Amino acid sequence: MAQATEHIKCLIIGSGPAGYTAAIYAARADLKPVVYTGMEPGGQLTTTTEVDNFPGYPDGIDGPTMMVQLQQQAERFGTDVRIGMVTEVSFSKNVGGHHHVTVDNAIQLTAETIIISTGATAKYLGLPSEQKLRGGGVSACAVCDGFFYKGQDVAIVGAGDTAAEEATYLSNICRSVTMLVRKDAMRASKAMQHRVTATANIDIRYNTEVDEVLGDMVVEGLRMVNSQTGAKEEIAITGLFIAIGHKPNTDIFSSQLDMDDTGYLITKGKSTKTNLPGVFACGDVQDKEYRQAVTAAGTGCMAALDAERYLATLEGVK
Repeated sequence: MAQATEHIKCLIIGSGPAGYTAAIYAARADLKPVVYTGMEPGGQLTTTTEVDNFPGYPDGIDGPTMMVQLQQQAERFGTDVRIGMVTEVSFSKNVGGHHHVTVDNAIQLTAETIIISTGATAKYLGLPSEQKLRGGGVSACAVCDGFFYKGQDVAIVGAGDTAAEEATYLSNICRSVTMLVRKDAMRASKAMQHRVTATANIDIRYNTEVDEVLGDMVVEGLRMVNSQTGAKEEIAITGLFIAIGHKPNTDIFSSQLDMDDTGYLITKGKSTKTNLPGVFACGDVQDKEYRQAVTAAGTGCMAALDAERYLATLEGVK
């Protein structure tokens, strides 16, 4: 017997700071939001050991605890949080149309509004030693974690504008920054390259890759390999920052929503509106500039308000 299709007023796909903040605002507006958490409930922050830059936590807080608290706050106002992965979507192009969603390749839903907060996934090198020490000195966000390495020696991997920007940021905090560039030149803009090369405590290593991250529980060093000569060298560091890009989690929306050339969803002006009515995007899935928990939360608030106003206009039409 076919399962009945559930109808939802406000469906939120994803459960990081953006998704849960959207849920808090949507629930308080009586939109009866349903959140599907995705594969990583709580989003990228669940892999972060210490969060020191989110307002309201004077002593800091660890990422998983913060996400649990955000979920509890959303649930206090009536949000229905469900473990599940949205596997297929069919958006309506009509104002007031219902959007069709499949969860876990089985559950069928329709929704009047959808808020997408699926985030972006940091790209890593894929080395076992790197994966082992994620949260123990290996990070994909210098702005988030750089403070913990004040006065210490660190390394960063990457050659684009983000890597150059983060290397410069770290140079103001850390004693030394070793920058590993895989090829014989950086991809960053000339202005960013000049900024890096002009910084005395940044040591750029061209044609150099990570061979192994050294340390048992925390990062203690780095073994580098020169791709031209094969020569290996070990240096003592306490932090390794990976800045080789992020991949927005937008594959299932690719043929329906407007995206930039790297897959980030495009929102209209200063709103969270996508190119389709009743579909909104917030958090890192539409933000490649800032990628901070607090900015994600801010856009989550915006998305809920945009959804509420959209539904209000439909009421006025009836």
